[in-house]
Amino acid sequence: MNPLGPAIVQIAIFSVGIYGALRFLRGTRGGGILRGLVIFLVVLAFGLGELISAAQLFHLKQVYESFLTLSATGLIVIFQPELRRALYRLGENPLLQRFLHGESSIIDEVARAVVRLSRSRTGALIAFERDISIGGYVESGVPIDAAVKADLIDTIFYPGSPLHDGAIVIRDDRIAAASCLFPLTENPAISRRLGTRHRAAIGLTEESDAITVIVSEETGKISIGLRGELYQDLSEDKLRDMLTQNTLVSKDAGSK
Repeated sequence: MNPLGPAIVQIAIFSVGIYGALRFLRGTRGGGILRGLVIFLVVLAFGLGELISAAQLFHLKQVYESFLTLSATGLIVIFQPELRRALYRLGENPLLQRFLHGESSIIDEVARAVVRLSRSRTGALIAFERDISIGGYVESGVPIDAAVKADLIDTIFYPGSPLHDGAIVIRDDRIAAASCLFPLTENPAISRRLGTRHRAAIGLTEESDAITVIVSEETGKISIGLRGELYQDLSEDKLRDMLTQNTLVSKDAGSK
């Protein structure tokens, strides 16, 4: 085995780590401190460390190792604000949130928005894209590409908003577009008393496996469109249950 192999790997790991730290701290007071500290530690490690090993200065080696241990504690104190900011960014990372919370946080945001819209009798239509792409309908709307937040959904469907007509599409846990247009169902069995919003919600589920959520502007009632069927007058708990069961089941089935 080549003895240089492990050394090269270690140098590469340290280099990437130092580069990442410097890039993160760029523009902060910690950046200048870290650059100076890196130079100091490099000189200390390759200078004093090699000298101690070559001369077999065992007592000095103990002091050297103790100094390195204390330096690690000192780094935590010096870079406390930067470390706090790094942990906050890590916690806000969408990939981490999805790993920890899965679909539940998305469903919670949608349910919270839908309930508020229902209370104010604000019409709304929300579609979850599942295994079958509805990209054509996404392209018919206005691109958004934003995190799914209840306040944003409320704002989109606010009657004074230029995007309140049409629907929003949630794709890959993000609001892909707003003001999207869906095909109206032509099923003669569907009651003619249903308005355009409900008929569009059913029409999309007839052409794809999407699940749609509708808020009636006239009554404020909440409905779900699924597989060409309309489930009406849902409570908040029933809404959450249906969204959880159908969005998760579809993605699990598609991954097998």
